Order: sequence, then C-alpha cells, then structure tokens
Amino acid sequence: MDRAELVELLSPEGLTLLDGLPDWDSKADIVKTVADLRKQGHPPTLVAAVLSQAKLRAKAAAKFGPFASRMLFTEAGLEQATRLKVAALHAGRFSRAGVHHIADLGCGIGGDALAMAAIDLEVTAAEADEVTAAIAAYNLTPFSHVRVLHEQAENVALGGIDGAWLDPARRTTAGGTTTRIADASAYSPSLDFAFGLGERMPVGVKLGPGTDRDVIPAEAEAQWVSVDGDLVELGVWFGAVARPGIRRAALVIRGDAAQELTADADSEDAPVGPLGEYVYEPDGAVIRARLIGDLARANGAWMLSSGIAYLTSDTAFDSPFARGFRVIERLPADERQLRQALAARGIGTLEIKKRGVDVDPAQLRTRLKLKGAASATIVLTREAGRHIALLVERL
Repeated sequence: MDRAELVELLSPEGLTLLDGLPDWDSKADIVKTVADLRKQGHPPTLVAAVLSQAKLRAKAAAKFGPFASRMLFTEAGLEQATRLKVAALHAGRFSRAGVHHIADLGCGIGGDALAMAAIDLEVTAAEADEVTAAIAAYNLTPFSHVRVLHEQAENVALGGIDGAWLDPARRTTAGGTTTRIADASAYSPSLDFAFGLGERMPVGVKLGPGTDRDVIPAEAEAQWVSVDGDLVELGVWFGAVARPGIRRAALVIRGDAAQELTADADSEDAPVGPLGEYVYEPDGAVIRARLIGDLARANGAWMLSSGIAYLTSDTAFDSPFARGFRVIERLPADERQLRQALAARGIGTLEIKKRGVDVDPAQLRTRLKLKGAASATIVLTREAGRHIALLVERL
C-alpha cells in the first residue's frame, strides 16, 4: 500500500465501504465482488484497497480476535505484529516494573502499543515507515494517552520516558511479497541501538525465535514464547523488566493457560539411553531455550540420541512442555522396507515426525505410496546415533 492508496482508504467513503463489507470468504467470487463494487461507482483503486484490507482483517483475527475487525494492516506489519495475548504479557512486565511512560520504538501497526495503552500506560510510539505509522495512528485513535510519531527509532527524544519496547523490522515487502531479513545486523533499528538502550532503562526487545543465540547479551533475560504449538518470538529483557536470577525461559501458551520453564543458564543435556515405552517431543520454546535437560530430569526421562531433541522414558508423564507418544512398535528404517511395513498394516494416512534425519516428510509420504483406511504416526530419528523408525500413538 502506498500513500495515495492509504489516503483513499482513510476517506469517509473508504472506511464506510470497508466496514460495510461482509466477512472475507476466500471461496467467494472475488471477480463478481469487484464488479458489483465498481457498478456502485467506487473507483478501482479504492475497491482494491478495501478488499485487500478485508482479507488482512480476516487473517488478523488469529492474532487480534474481534479487535481485528476495526483495525487496519499492512502485509508486513501483520506478519510481524505480536499476538494480542502475548502483547498483554509484555505490557504487564512494564507495569509491574513501575514503568509509566513507555516508548514503543518501531511500533509497526501498533499491536504492542494497543496492549500497553489498554492498561493505562502512556505510550510514545514511533514508526519509520510513513504508511505504517499512519495505520498505527488509526489503530490507536481510541487512546488519548498514546502519541504516534512518523520517526526513526534512533531519533525519538526519550526525556520523561522511563521504559522502551523495540520490535526491530525483520521483514521487507517488495512487489507484494513479504520476505524475512536473514541478517540480524540489517534490522531496523539495529540490535546495537536496541541493546544499548537496555543499559539506560528497562527495555524489552522482540526478535524472531530463530535468532542466533550468540547475539543475546549475557546480562539479559531471554524468553522464548510458543502459542498453541507455534514458536512465535524471542523476548530479550533488560533492567527492571528482566527477572532476577533468570537468564533462560520457555513460556508455553495453550488456549488461555500459560506455563513457564526457567533457569539461570542453559541446562546440561540429560544422559543418552535406550528407547523406552514412550517418546516425548519438547515444545519449541523449550528447545530454543536449551532447557531440554531440565525437562528430562524433572520427569525421569533421558535423551534418545545426543544433540537431538527427543526424550524417552518407561513411564508416561503429562507436561505442558512436551508432547508425548506411546511407542507401539519399531518399524524398518530402510525406506523400501518401511513402505512394505506400512502397506501390510493398511496405513493410508500418515503423520511423519522427524528430528536428526535428513528427509522431507511430504516427499517421503509420496514415495511411500500409502494405501489403506488406517491412519498412523511415525517418528523418524536416531537412537544412540542410529536411524530408527517408530510407529507411535499420541498420548
């Protein structure tokens, strides 16, 4: 979306048309919808803009719930935006730390600022991209204690501000395609700037969950967050918003419940042992936080193979930090023999879990030529370094 398209969208005609559209249906006849809107006299550029926003609003419901139906978005802004339930946790950290006026530097479409304002924090939000800043201002209009600036994060005056939140831009959009910035040194604002602020005031920095751990300052708290099984972010916390004695944390959110595993450092891996009656796949947040060893020791489990994030045990345990499977039987690891074994069991639908094995599950599923009415789950991994295939069932 460029500036002219945004101006048209923000016009009374544009907003009325957008809010009057039915809920987005990807199966609807879009050509007919466009034709109907054009017959009503709406210009083609406005029709394109409102339909794009309707599509983004539908997509945004997963992050913002019912609030999405009254917000505006950019493709890149929505991709990077924090889920509202996670943004509420960010805001709560600052509130508990006694922060009253927070700078949201690189606010995007305003998701985190929305959560901060909702608990009465004063917010100065800044966004370098003009269109995105205007969209943030629109989304934050209901809050009189929020100010949105079209400004580079590095240029925002911080006098009177006692905390900062930064979500450096990690995506770019060109030709309608949004791509990730692979090199952390190319983020905007830079990590040097973001982490430098942490030496002056309480600061939180949101990064991608796969960020190279070597960039995390030793004095910071690093918290990986997963939501309903999806690993969504790494939060790096400084000063009063970093919790004493915690340097590694895995926060697992499922539905309305949140559970956390914490430690003062990476945990040592558990010993390697033979396959037990059960196999466990740690949550992605636990894996990235390198707390697999602590999870294993707390539940009487051990590693199947060194460096591979599968645990095993002879007794079942229930944990929010891992998904469990009962081992039904070993299957041949050789692909031809595996195909024969699955055919003999009439398995036509197959879920493939894998770690430590160089295989593409989708391509393997095709090569296995599955036929039959039964469904099953297999785990492809290593046991003490050797390839194994396990037929399992979820606990």
